[in-house]
Amino acid sequence: MDPYDQIRLIDYITNALQLLLEHSDEAPAQLEVMWAMKAYNHAEVYFNLISSVDPKYLKLTKNDDMIYSKFREDFPDFNIKILDSELLKSAEGKEKWRPFCNHFETLVEDFNYGTLLRLDCEKDYTEENTIFATRIQFFAVEIARNREGYNSGVYNASLKAKQQKKAQS
Repeated sequence: MDPYDQIRLIDYITNALQLLLEHSDEAPAQLEVMWAMKAYNHAEVYFNLISSVDPKYLKLTKNDDMIYSKFREDFPDFNIKILDSELLKSAEGKEKWRPFCNHFETLVEDFNYGTLLRLDCEKDYTEENTIFATRIQFFAVEIARNREGYNSGVYNASLKAKQQKKAQS
């Protein structure tokens, strides 16, 4: 299964789990764990994708151009290389992000679903390097990282490791 199909499958499963959570009186802990696992799987597939394909050529949604333009219009100086979680998570940060996120309510499916986002774009998903963000925040930051070349370091490091492994064989 190619990475794009994996992402679509994970999105489908995540949507199904979200519906179960929304329609149960008491969200069973097992469902919450399954939903968290799906978020992690999505993150893993995305990291594998930017490790395998030059990120500057990736298109994450059909609205990438609009998301990127609006993000840079609303957040022109936002540091995407190393995120400050307070700018996303604090009450003031949430207030600033709310109009941006709501702008995409009808344009990006599941725009407000929870997704894992790397703080430092040069590092993998780890407990220390990951925060929970909305899907539209993930798209905004990662599309900008891809277009502005910040995710190229992940791809280049992966390419170099593959070349070294091949040379040793």
